Amino acid sequence: MEKQSRHMFSKVFVNLILIIFSLSCIFPLIWMFYSSLKEKRVFNADIVGLPANPTISNYTKVLTNPDYHIYQSMFNSLRTTFISIVLIVTCGFIVGYIISRIKFKLNRVIYVMFLMGMLIPIHSLLVPIYIVFKNFGLTDKWYTLIIPYVAFGLPIAIFLVEGFVKGIPVALEEAAAIDGSSFSRTLFSIILPVTKPILTTIAIIQTFACWNEFSFALVLISNTKFQTVPLAMTQFTGQFASDYPKIMAAMLLTMSPILVLYFVFSKQIIKGMVAGAVKG
Repeated sequence: MEKQSRHMFSKVFVNLILIIFSLSCIFPLIWMFYSSLKEKRVFNADIVGLPANPTISNYTKVLTNPDYHIYQSMFNSLRTTFISIVLIVTCGFIVGYIISRIKFKLNRVIYVMFLMGMLIPIHSLLVPIYIVFKNFGLTDKWYTLIIPYVAFGLPIAIFLVEGFVKGIPVALEEAAAIDGSSFSRTLFSIILPVTKPILTTIAIIQTFACWNEFSFALVLISNTKFQTVPLAMTQFTGQFASDYPKIMAAMLLTMSPILVLYFVFSKQIIKGMVAGAVKG
């Protein structure tokens, strides 16, 4: 009886800790939502309290004011993120498979070079990348940010795919070769569906990274026509004062596509991470 009560107490204690931790993660989002329904003076008077008279005026101002370029920045972020993810997943899958399966002289050297990309602090390369882009006329273009996003997203993609492919039996490809399947058909018709869990995980993780990236966007983009969502958020901050309810409304609007993506594919993220851990 005493043993059961101890076990019950330990379960309740662990669950209580998890609930507190979950609430600490969810509360900032809830606070942002109800704060975005306040007027500026009401928010400044009480930043934690619930709004007495909720209003959606902050949302209408953000959406209707052409100076904020909210629609343009969201389109730029969607375009940049989509193209970057397609390139990262495609190139990461092909290169990761080749490094894992095909043995050649510089196999390990190339693999280590890609892994080095995970060890180098990204922000330490901001100045050199800016100089290179400036000299080649690559700044302030619609494709400017795609280049660094793909370059810094490939190492982790190749690392995960290479580890995952190692866990796939070689007999699967040998059987396909005996049946007359070509290399490309085996790669895209047999191996690609098997690696879907890890590719989905890579795509979703890199989507968050590309959508929220600020440093390269700040350094390489100065034209408002090509600014992304993180840059657009800087327009809501004044030199001496900031309209925080309006900032929160803008943040929630720009976060909505990513939040929807996360809730829709949350199971795939977990499955992909577990599968990658087991296969790796």
